[in-house]
Amino acid sequence: MNESSWGAPPGAGQWGPPEYGPASSLRGVAPSASAGPVHDWGEAAQTRPMPIVPEPGGHQDDDREHRHIRDNRDHPDDRGAAPRSGPLFRDDQPQEPMPTSVPGSDRSPDSEKPKKKSAGRNLRAAIGVGAGLGAVILASLFVYKPVFIGVIAIAVVVGLWELTSRLAERKDIRVPLVPLAVGGTAMVVAGYVRGAEGAWVAMALTALAVLVWRMTEAPENYLRDVTAGVFAAFYVPFLATFVALMLAADDGPQRVLTFLLLTVVSDTGAYAVGWRFGKHKLAPRISPGKTREGLVGALLFAMVAGALCMEFLIKHGEWWQGLLLGLAVAASATLGDLGESMIKRDLGIKDMGTLLPGHGGIMDRLDSLLPTAPIVWLLFVVFVGAG
Repeated sequence: MNESSWGAPPGAGQWGPPEYGPASSLRGVAPSASAGPVHDWGEAAQTRPMPIVPEPGGHQDDDREHRHIRDNRDHPDDRGAAPRSGPLFRDDQPQEPMPTSVPGSDRSPDSEKPKKKSAGRNLRAAIGVGAGLGAVILASLFVYKPVFIGVIAIAVVVGLWELTSRLAERKDIRVPLVPLAVGGTAMVVAGYVRGAEGAWVAMALTALAVLVWRMTEAPENYLRDVTAGVFAAFYVPFLATFVALMLAADDGPQRVLTFLLLTVVSDTGAYAVGWRFGKHKLAPRISPGKTREGLVGALLFAMVAGALCMEFLIKHGEWWQGLLLGLAVAASATLGDLGESMIKRDLGIKDMGTLLPGHGGIMDRLDSLLPTAPIVWLLFVVFVGAG
């Protein structure tokens, strides 16, 4: 379809070239046959005028030219003139695309490539520290039981120090550390010597000591501080006392070793599988790094390890009991990790401390062990007795 069919001939409108004269001079004059089909003036005045592409060097009205260019930008159409930024005819070749990199900029196409997934921590330091802690635990566990009780007490005191220090720094909560440290050590020793009854008595006395010790300071925020102190006494030393209860059995070292192995294997399985295959977040508001795939890995690894430990380490143990034990350990270890993550999110910190390179602080290693200890102790009592 040619351009003349979209509008009136030059002689019938005001868009014609100058030689036709103004439109008012044509009123009442009949066009010639060569000018195109005959139109009545009233009909021609209502016909939409055809936009004309300005000739090079020509002088069109600025307003009409700008309106013509704007209309072609907003409504690209083959029927109108092409915008200045594109070719005027279909035979014209398009311009080369602009390069993706900007001169003088550090960004390049190679920088847009996905980066290799990082493990998120110093694995070499983490493995070295873990191996060192494992050697200390095994040596104290199988050589002389009271030495291992001392290891538990040291871990409890350091964990309490990290927790109370972060509470004071981030929330201005003043928890008395001295009665917590003394009472926590007493809980662990009483649990090993006197059993669960001794641990409960030591817990009650520790809570009472926190209330009395805090009375020596100003009464402002007294309730807040003693509540945090009782929570710290329960969270760290009281839960750790169940490890001492396991150790008190005749096959105590084997029970404690099973407890530690299952917790570490669960954590390792979750970390390895989640890092390699993790896509679906488990609890993004609490711990963005944990995935559902990692939880499946923790369950599988812990159940297999539990079956092996119950079969070969625990006297009178059965492999199916190990499957249940591993399932419980994976669940409790994950919940314990999430629980400490909630505390750290509330405090606005990443780690509880920096004592262990590659791991954080002592509390960052105890987060999975503490809530798992009473569950493992209880299942051992149900499956094979108190010993």
